[in-house]
Amino acid sequence: MKFSHAWIERNPWLLIALVTVVISIGGAVEIVPLFFQKSTTEPVAGLKPYSPLRLAGRDIYVREGCYNCHSQMVRPLRAETERYGHYSVAGEFVYDRPFQWGSKRTGPDLARVGARYSDEWHRTHLNNPRDVVPESNMPAYPWLAKTKLVPDDIMPKMRALKRLGQPYSDEEIAAGPAQLQDKTEEDALVAYLQGLGTLIKTRN
Repeated sequence: MKFSHAWIERNPWLLIALVTVVISIGGAVEIVPLFFQKSTTEPVAGLKPYSPLRLAGRDIYVREGCYNCHSQMVRPLRAETERYGHYSVAGEFVYDRPFQWGSKRTGPDLARVGARYSDEWHRTHLNNPRDVVPESNMPAYPWLAKTKLVPDDIMPKMRALKRLGQPYSDEEIAAGPAQLQDKTEEDALVAYLQGLGTLIKTRN
């Protein structure tokens, strides 16, 4: 039997097997080296693991599905760097588990939103987005300001992240609940947003 391109295409299972092999080899060649590059595995200068309040805020960001409409990845394209700032680099996300890069932008990218607006702006925006952006189609999140954080929930999360390699000390973990006392979910989410992308400021 002659081994030809047409013969492969007429045998779907063989085609699937060969495609899988090719993708596996290509993926290994492209992805595996990234695990050994310092630029992708070491944090940028000044980057620290999330504080207890910001860590709680990040969990709320994920819980409320903010990633469905907002990306956190500025691509190295002029249109994006002109609007958002310096393109994103891997070293900014070494403490993110999981990454919040996303790909859909019903709303703007948030990778460089930190310190761009005041805390009060964020609070107003979360309570009713149309108060600050009249054309916004973002839903309101008024319950965040009324819901208190549970301080004792943060320690297991920090311990889990420490086991995954994040450099939390035992003292930082023990002090975590105290930093969440009398804080609301809105406080935590605003703190999380205000810290995004603040270590790289240069615009291209």
